[in-house]
Amino acid sequence: MPQQESRVKKSLLNARVNLIFYFLTLVLSFFSRKIFLDTLGADFVGLTGTLQNLLGFLNLAELGIGSAIGYVLYKPLFEHDEGKINEIISVFGYLYRWIGFIILGAGLILACFLPLIFPDTKFEMGIIFFAYFAFLASSLIGYFANYKQTLLGADQKNYVVTAYFQTGNIVKVLIQMASAYYTGSYYLWVIIELTFGIIYSIILNWKINQVYPWLRSEVRLGKQLFKKYPEVMKYTKQLFVHRISTFVQFQTTPFLVYAFVSLQTVAYYGNYTIVTDKVSQLLNNLLSSTGAGVGNLIAEGNKEKIEHVFWELISIRFFITGILLFSLYNLLPPFITLWLGPQYLLANSVLILMLFSFFIGMTRGATDQFLYGYGLFYDTWAPVAESVIFIIVAIIGGHIWGLSGVLLGGIVSSALIIGIWKPYFLFSKGFELSVWRYWRRILYYIILSIFSFLVVDFIVSLFIDSSYSLEGWGNWILYSVVITGSFSLFYFGLLYIGTKEMRTFLNRVLKWKR
Repeated sequence: MPQQESRVKKSLLNARVNLIFYFLTLVLSFFSRKIFLDTLGADFVGLTGTLQNLLGFLNLAELGIGSAIGYVLYKPLFEHDEGKINEIISVFGYLYRWIGFIILGAGLILACFLPLIFPDTKFEMGIIFFAYFAFLASSLIGYFANYKQTLLGADQKNYVVTAYFQTGNIVKVLIQMASAYYTGSYYLWVIIELTFGIIYSIILNWKINQVYPWLRSEVRLGKQLFKKYPEVMKYTKQLFVHRISTFVQFQTTPFLVYAFVSLQTVAYYGNYTIVTDKVSQLLNNLLSSTGAGVGNLIAEGNKEKIEHVFWELISIRFFITGILLFSLYNLLPPFITLWLGPQYLLANSVLILMLFSFFIGMTRGATDQFLYGYGLFYDTWAPVAESVIFIIVAIIGGHIWGLSGVLLGGIVSSALIIGIWKPYFLFSKGFELSVWRYWRRILYYIILSIFSFLVVDFIVSLFIDSSYSLEGWGNWILYSVVITGSFSLFYFGLLYIGTKEMRTFLNRVLKWKR
């Protein structure tokens, strides 16, 4: 029981710290982006984003190892086996050092192609190379110096990493804002970025030594110890394959936007995604907390209860996603206008495509949780196929339709693999039921969502002019409250009347409160 209480306390502390810093960085990100765009320009913001995404490709070499090591650390941490923990961290340090050298070599080779990647920019190659190598150095610090932070995450002390990293990040951004406002220097902005990466590394390692004074990792012994822990490579391979599609799409999209449109459009697109990503990040963190409960439920073996909980989670996700989609569609363009100016608006067709992708990402969570709960991740062809489809469609679409065509690549690949294959895989191999049960229910939820969207949008347009939201932040906030509240009430009422799962969820909440 004390151990269980300790886990609960750590979980709550992690959640509280994450939530506090989430909102702090959320507010700061909007102010900082406005200042950077006004003082340094959209081209520089697009340049730094593109460079960081280019270097993100090199980090593909790491995918899976950190998570695999974290998984392997759970048992020795529970048993307080300090000797074994030292050995595992030594293995991790050895693997990360080799990855660091690989990324350094690949980074030097990639640097030779920068003049070809950026042939027509207003920037001198000096600032491009300077920013590139500064970002590369910051990335390498994580492989050569910060690898021990995985121990904090596995020990449910990730709040330490969050507190130090986010505090350093907030101070860094504030200083960058001041330097951009008063000097407008590109070089100074980059220097601050690199300096704080070094400072963070020093402070983090000092704190790790304070928390774990017994930690004595020997990187030079990692090669011998690696043979002792073959499960590290086993889990790494599985995690690598299943994460690759998300990584490829996330890192490739800004680069393809630059290739087929412009650096400026990368920045404009980033203005929208900074909002949608922050919203999805917060809610995915909130809803993913049910993952452990799903695993426990599946272990119980009550098939009827398992399927019912699945649909209850689907219902909750559709409710939240529906509210967000309606709000983003109506509020994001006026928000961009008030925040940055009307010149930063993208076409409405681009917004619709972004929200379609957002919908797939938000509603997939329940299926993913149950797939992992059943241990169904041997379909390693699926993420590979998703990546290939994305790249082919995005290149063809980008060449024909520009930004809209690039976004279409993500939608087509996600719809085929996440929307069609994953539910089939879950229902056939996990639930052992016909997938048509899924499609009938999902289609019903989609119809209810579309009906709610059309009805509320029509009613609101009769009483409130949407241009009202552009008459200052106060009016935008009031407009947001009215239309979001109206949709939430109508949509919830429709789901409550039309679905058993929403009634069950509400009853569960009311019983919990009593």
